[in-house]
Amino acid sequence: MIQPMDSTTDPFKDLIAWLEQQLDQPLTLEQVAARAGLSPFHFSRLFTARMGRSVMAHVRGRRLVRGARRLCSEPDLKLVDLAFDCGFESQEAFTRAFKRVFGVSPGRFRSGFAVDPIEGQYPMTVPAAKTASVVRLPELVRLPTFHVAGPARRFDEATKSDIPQLWSALIGALPFEGQVESWATYGVVSSVDLSEGCFQYLAGVGVEPGCVPPPGFSTMEIPAAAYAVFRITLDGSALHPQVKQAMAAVWSELLPASGLKVAGGPDFELYDGRFDPLKAGSVIDFHVPVQA
Repeated sequence: MIQPMDSTTDPFKDLIAWLEQQLDQPLTLEQVAARAGLSPFHFSRLFTARMGRSVMAHVRGRRLVRGARRLCSEPDLKLVDLAFDCGFESQEAFTRAFKRVFGVSPGRFRSGFAVDPIEGQYPMTVPAAKTASVVRLPELVRLPTFHVAGPARRFDEATKSDIPQLWSALIGALPFEGQVESWATYGVVSSVDLSEGCFQYLAGVGVEPGCVPPPGFSTMEIPAAAYAVFRITLDGSALHPQVKQAMAAVWSELLPASGLKVAGGPDFELYDGRFDPLKAGSVIDFHVPVQA
């Protein structure tokens, strides 16, 4: 019999920790709701509101993240065994679910991708109530022309949650020939189509001019420009919700209040070599080209 949680503690904190210990076991919504001491209907609505996805989607995501780590650390592990360990009825069902989350098949992921950028979408802890802070730095920053390379795709509102897949592909391929010595990485937005609500996003590193990047990667020249820089300070919780909230504040509040006019050209997030997405106090400098 599943015992309800102690009501004197944070029920979601306890529940998420409990779920993390039960990933090897068969789980149903009814079982998890019983652990929370709530009806399945009421519990399902509360969990989705708190975590941003249904409880069973969370369980599947955590199982897939753990499976991806095993793919990288256990080279002799058979996919069919991993599929059953992750709670799937067949290797085919596991492969379909894995590709939806990571963007590639398990076999290809094993050959050069990273888990961490995806894990932020399925945090093993309850998201913090506090959020990232974002401020505009007082001085414009002038940068010369430079080049970046990395995986790139076109996204819209329906697909932009897949952006971490690009970071997974990039980090798994580092370092590569032609990469500059700095370990800074760039999330570059370009070719924005406001009427269609779509844009090009590249997750990349600085490269030497003429660099031939790994297969499937693109190169891009970032022209010389003056930039308004918005510093996002993270709180140590899941990265992507914080970035989403900070970007909304930049475009709807901070940039209009600055009186600056946006110039043509790509904008980009700059992550320096000390960046740690799970460390409170880590910063992202978001660069927006402006008319000087």
